[in-house]
Amino acid sequence: MAATNTAVSLVLCLLLLITIIFAHRLLHQSSSSSSSSSRIKISKDVHDKTVSFTLYQQESMNRTGYVVVPGIDAAANPAGRSVIASAGDDEGRWPFGSMYVFRDNLTVRADSSSRVAGVAEGNSISTSFDGEDGRRRLSSATITVRHRGYRGSVSVLGGTHNSTRPSVYPVVGGTGDFAYAVGYVRSSPVNSSGRSSTETTYKMELRLYWPPHAYYAPTP
Repeated sequence: MAATNTAVSLVLCLLLLITIIFAHRLLHQSSSSSSSSSRIKISKDVHDKTVSFTLYQQESMNRTGYVVVPGIDAAANPAGRSVIASAGDDEGRWPFGSMYVFRDNLTVRADSSSRVAGVAEGNSISTSFDGEDGRRRLSSATITVRHRGYRGSVSVLGGTHNSTRPSVYPVVGGTGDFAYAVGYVRSSPVNSSGRSSTETTYKMELRLYWPPHAYYAPTP
């Protein structure tokens, strides 16, 4: 009799253990399925939480932008005297430490006479020494947009390459419809054939995302 009771107890314990393991697996699978479906839902909703459009920055030396601080051109001035950057001369325009301040219109097309959809305002400081490969600048700007039903501004901070290469700036803040947005702005020079050498057009691509969807944002 004692042996029978022991066997029954062992069977009951085994059944209880199997039930616990089975319940734990079901709970884990349910949790994983819920998490996966949630991520899929966010992935589908990301398209409703992003903004992507292109504008064109119209820059004109000594009209919408000015060199306000001269830099140091060691190559041209062995004594280290400061020089005033000359408009339209890229090599003389960005000596080390020179500051350029701008307030340029943003248009919907590359043609400067097209509709104005915003403004880009900020400054750029040369951070490359003479003799280095290419000119580099540290730029900060606020891009105010009135386009496609959006009203607000984004602030960017990053490095600018010379005029022949595109630059990518991370978004560090936003206001209005762009509050809490993250992302980047890519600026690329556009062929300015037929225009004055002091006038340049930049293609400005804005890619903005709102948390938590920034997790799915592509790397620029």
